[in-house]
Amino acid sequence: MMKLENPITVFPMNRAGLFAAVLCLSPLPAFAGEPPIESPRGGWNHGGLTDGSAERAVAYPYNLIDRGVQRGRTLIRGRLDERLRAGKAGGAERRQPPTLVVNGNPMPLYSGTSGEFARPYAFGPGSNSVEIVDSAGESAQRLQFYEANPARPRAQLRAILSWDDDQAEVDLHVLAPGGQHVTWSSPLLEGGGGGMDVDSVDGAGPEIFSVTAPLRGPYLFYVNYWGNFGASGYHFDEETRQKPIITCRITLVLHENTPDERRESFVVPLRKIGDLTHIRTLIF
Repeated sequence: MMKLENPITVFPMNRAGLFAAVLCLSPLPAFAGEPPIESPRGGWNHGGLTDGSAERAVAYPYNLIDRGVQRGRTLIRGRLDERLRAGKAGGAERRQPPTLVVNGNPMPLYSGTSGEFARPYAFGPGSNSVEIVDSAGESAQRLQFYEANPARPRAQLRAILSWDDDQAEVDLHVLAPGGQHVTWSSPLLEGGGGGMDVDSVDGAGPEIFSVTAPLRGPYLFYVNYWGNFGASGYHFDEETRQKPIITCRITLVLHENTPDERRESFVVPLRKIGDLTHIRTLIF
């Protein structure tokens, strides 16, 4: 039985069976140019535990992240055209970057000088979606794929952190039952079963914490504005950040990709380096 500290309204969400429903929808409008998302690809992933990345039936490349605890994670890769990355959307000057929406979780999408981007994500089994929305709120591309590998772990608890300044480094911290402290420097829960799936160090997130079998007790979630980085590396000069107030979003997802899926999202301001903010406590 899971209890919420200071409970607020939680909206039920169910993506089970969504892939089948998507197959019945009318096709999306044709793209003006090349679709910005290169991988993952839409469809079914039949790869199982073997490397079938050359097979046409495979939905996305295999294990493009192979360092530390991020081994086996997938990169969402592509290239934004001039309209999306630095020009105009809907005839108006773009004031915000486009948004990358993964399984309903929105994140600012910053790109390199040529429009290239690569964002790590930890996909679970079942139906998954990836979408890019321009600054005018129009969908530039949306794809759906079904991860059919039952060996992929299903997260019973997931926390996803992103923020809106790609010069800032923001960290997710989780205090787990038994006094364990999970963050970039200690990413794994003792005894297995969870930890930091993704620790983004080169942009505006995401950072993702996942647990497949939550322990009994409290999970406390914090965000920390650690510092900034630029061409010279990491530093703590307050004046180099692009926004006076950095806005971060943290989404907590319970029982992901099941009929019991529920989620909460919180938007939190960070005003100075060193800010540490308690976001939520979940008690299992």
